[in-house]
Amino acid sequence: MHKKCYLIRPEHIPEKARYPVIDAHNHLWGAWKKVAGVVSVMNRTGVRLYCDLTANTAIKMVKGGYVLGNDDIEHFFANVAGRYPGRFFCFTTANFARPAARPLFSNAAKFVDETIKLLREHIKLGALGLKVLKELGLRYRDGNGKLIPCDDERLAPIWEEAGRLSVPVLIHQSDPVGFFEPVAPENEHYESLRKYSSWSFAGRRFPRKAELIKRRDRLVRRHAKTIFILPHVANYPEDLAYVGSLLEACPNVFIDFSARCDELGRQPYTARNFLIKYQDRILFGTDMPASVEMYRFYFRFLETYDEYFAPPDYDGTFQRFRWHVHGLGLPDRVLRKIYHANALRVIPKLKEMFNG
Repeated sequence: MHKKCYLIRPEHIPEKARYPVIDAHNHLWGAWKKVAGVVSVMNRTGVRLYCDLTANTAIKMVKGGYVLGNDDIEHFFANVAGRYPGRFFCFTTANFARPAARPLFSNAAKFVDETIKLLREHIKLGALGLKVLKELGLRYRDGNGKLIPCDDERLAPIWEEAGRLSVPVLIHQSDPVGFFEPVAPENEHYESLRKYSSWSFAGRRFPRKAELIKRRDRLVRRHAKTIFILPHVANYPEDLAYVGSLLEACPNVFIDFSARCDELGRQPYTARNFLIKYQDRILFGTDMPASVEMYRFYFRFLETYDEYFAPPDYDGTFQRFRWHVHGLGLPDRVLRKIYHANALRVIPKLKEMFNG
């Protein structure tokens, strides 16, 4: 529990972002009936476009976590993009959203062929990229019970095909450092791991964070003609020097900072320098349920020098947080790029929607 703070400081909470925003990392999870509410939030906060990264995936919340399932991507085009033209775009997970309790494949060649076929079909329908969930590398196994790493050579044709189709691959590998450490009071993510027990990867059946990062980096280097978006500050915001070295070594890599403003906001000097230095390689994303309060927090964090304020938790609520953060006060030229210009460059087909 955080103690009461007696610090007196001014608050500058923007009602809308200073420039139009593309939320390039979010999810609807098939909750089509809630889309009208999302649009209302977007209108109130200046969010021009919203990406549903998992448009063909359903999710069921269970105690301690979630269970993945398939959905028909045409539901997204009928119930979201069709009803609200020019406001939503999507990625597809193709065949990468299966229950982790079952093998991802027994016949690797067949899985790859089916995935590529489905990816092509979804791109023709209007999907603008491929999203790969963190289950790959952490939980998915083949028919022999062997864990499937992201750099498994059997999957290589999928990444190459994304490059040929000129669509980015947003691949989630690893999670906060604390998720791989014992669930104990000294773990800075202790409360979150108690609430969402399936987020703990401390057990021996899971690979270590360092291995996941190493394999992910090997993957993006092997497929230099494919654009990779590495979410959550390349899933290593605890070490921005490392993330910077990765960006410099791999020009095909971009990042977003979705659900990691708390990590950046506790190191505001380093984070500000990092975002300015790599301003051409960073996309705006939230990965949280759309709310006015959540978006305004992001804008306050990026635009102001406000000090010591509470970030939202991973689920977008403000009832619990790990520490306070400090605003970065980014220059206008950097805000424009992060809010929308970089996304338009990485996903050129968005330009017509954004300017329409």
